[in-house]
Amino acid sequence: MTRRDFLWNSGGGLGGIALASLMQGAPHHKPKAKRVVQLFMSGAASQCDLYDYKPALIKRSGEPFDPGGKVELFQSKPGTVFKSPWDWKQHGQCGKWISSLAPHVASCVDDIAFLSAMISKSNIHGPATFMQNTGFILPGFPSMGAWVSYGLGSMNDNLPTFVVLPDARGFAPNGPGNWTAGFLPASHQATMIRATSPNPIFDLYPPKGISKEADTEGLALLKQINQQHLHGREEDTRLDARIASYEMAARLQLSAPEVLNIDGETKATRDLYGIDEPITSDFGRNCLIARRLLERGVRFVQVWSGADNGFPRRNWDSHEDIARDHAEMGTSMDKGAAALIKDLKSRGLLEDTIVYWTTEFGRMPCSQGTKGRDHNPFGFTSWLAGGGIKGGVTHGATDEWSFRAVENPTYCYDVHATVLNQLGIDHKRLSYRHNGIDRRLTDVHGHVITEVC
Repeated sequence: MTRRDFLWNSGGGLGGIALASLMQGAPHHKPKAKRVVQLFMSGAASQCDLYDYKPALIKRSGEPFDPGGKVELFQSKPGTVFKSPWDWKQHGQCGKWISSLAPHVASCVDDIAFLSAMISKSNIHGPATFMQNTGFILPGFPSMGAWVSYGLGSMNDNLPTFVVLPDARGFAPNGPGNWTAGFLPASHQATMIRATSPNPIFDLYPPKGISKEADTEGLALLKQINQQHLHGREEDTRLDARIASYEMAARLQLSAPEVLNIDGETKATRDLYGIDEPITSDFGRNCLIARRLLERGVRFVQVWSGADNGFPRRNWDSHEDIARDHAEMGTSMDKGAAALIKDLKSRGLLEDTIVYWTTEFGRMPCSQGTKGRDHNPFGFTSWLAGGGIKGGVTHGATDEWSFRAVENPTYCYDVHATVLNQLGIDHKRLSYRHNGIDRRLTDVHGHVITEVC
């Protein structure tokens, strides 16, 4: 036996050896959280219309925007200072200022840690969306959910470890590339569920005319053929993942219908998520299904708000009319996001579940045209709740305009390191050797934001 064969037979190659000695599904330190749900606002949600209250924008609205130095915009020249179309009020015991665009999230501020000095390395949607999900602006890198799956494994053999619930209207920029396993073993790729579709999981059920017995026999034969094909190709994780996916599909045929069927939920729960209201129904349903997945042992769930499907805009990219576009997107998101926090909390799940709300970058405090806002990668807001995260706190700050991060600048690497830390993982030790490089979610960056955990 060659040394290479020995390594593969012992632990699936160098990466497998490293993982076996490093994790084996066990955390590096005592975890405060077991699971994560990420709410992604595709298109760039405006921090200065949601969470980042700046009296200067109100006082100087209509004046020339001059924060000092060159102002770099994506597709326009700086307009005038542009106050938010929404009013602001303080909420909770912490007194956090939240706009009237998000009244339901405002009721949860004492459970939330706001990260108000986020920065992106790109002001283009695709690369910036990759960055928030994978830590890199280039394609081909594993998503955060895939890294968590790789590091900690499954908590339920009948459901996937990593599930994505896309916007019912379509994908965000990069599509499924945002939840890829990249160079990690292919089994850590997310399972996509289209909750409002008649066929929510592709290829889950046999075609019409195929009996249950024939389907079972066909799966058994397929497994036998795949195992024969796998012999001598053990280093190819794609086939192994494909076999595992068929086995998972067989189990999902029994478990998925129960998870996705919300008919048994109470009227109070349906009302909490806005299931029966047209503007909140899609995102609210996805948030409710996310809760059902989390409580049944799914490790990482990602819920998307916004689709990259042209005009009229159905995402957060409000270049033309912030009041029109954000009014719809904010209302559709607000109730479901708050309901998820409240529902998890009432069930005792919030204490070990992280809720992570983010977007690819923010929007400018000056106008684009007369009613829109351009891209702003220099300062925006994300937030965390649950899973040992301190509530009622704000970490970092932008300048008086909500333009640039000036206090505790925070990158996605820091948020990823913090989430991994709460899961019991040292972000510097969770690595995978690829093309001669020890890769990790946080690359060569990142620190745990100890002020919020």
